[in-house]
Amino acid sequence: MKSFYLTDTGRVRSHNEDSVTIVKNASGEHLMIVADGMGGHRAGEIASSMVVTHMGSRFSELSTIGSKLDASSWLNENIGEINTNIIKYAEENPEATGLGTTVVMALLTKDFLIFANIGDSSGFVLKNSKLHKITKDHTLVNLLVESGELSAEEAENHPKKNVLMRALGAAEKQELDIFDVDPNVDAVLLCSDGLTNMLTKEQIEKVLIDEELNEEGKLIKLIKKCNARGGTDNITVAYLVKEGGIEWYKRGKK
Repeated sequence: MKSFYLTDTGRVRSHNEDSVTIVKNASGEHLMIVADGMGGHRAGEIASSMVVTHMGSRFSELSTIGSKLDASSWLNENIGEINTNIIKYAEENPEATGLGTTVVMALLTKDFLIFANIGDSSGFVLKNSKLHKITKDHTLVNLLVESGELSAEEAENHPKKNVLMRALGAAEKQELDIFDVDPNVDAVLLCSDGLTNMLTKEQIEKVLIDEELNEEGKLIKLIKKCNARGGTDNITVAYLVKEGGIEWYKRGKK
């Protein structure tokens, strides 16, 4: 496996409330995490770092995640614990009212690949030079699109595009949406909405299949493109290329 992640404040925000990591346990299994925090007085930064620190440290201590069912249970149990901790922090720190965060994760073992998310940070797979979105955004607009009340075109520039229906810290009970994905993919990409609000899936795909760039160069180019378009939010990307994937062979000498 080859992996890289990058986060950038963007051109408008005064500080970065995103957090990101890719960790590996003793069995060589990988957990990728992107969290996009929200709340005043840097509270969003606290919430997103709570997710990444907790999940990352717990995963790295495991000898193995076990079966697919074990993995799903482990993810939900730990996210439930984090959600409780975020709510408790907000109660104990009045200046952190509105504290919360989105989260998207991908867990890859030799046997399976699962994605999990709450909020509007996104997970994708790259296969045969095509980028496919796996996760579904928990936003008001996406809910209206799924119910047929809005078209995808109308949703694109809707004034309530970023209104979240679910986020860690927003309610006492939060459960991940979990997606079971064919592990025979070339690469996995996670990102905050600072990327997807600036670039289309096709624009992201074009950068990822550029044979002249290595993994780090691809992520740098994605962030530069977002900032060139205004950089209205923090931008975070995490990218993992599977051994045997097409990108591995093309850029394997990095």
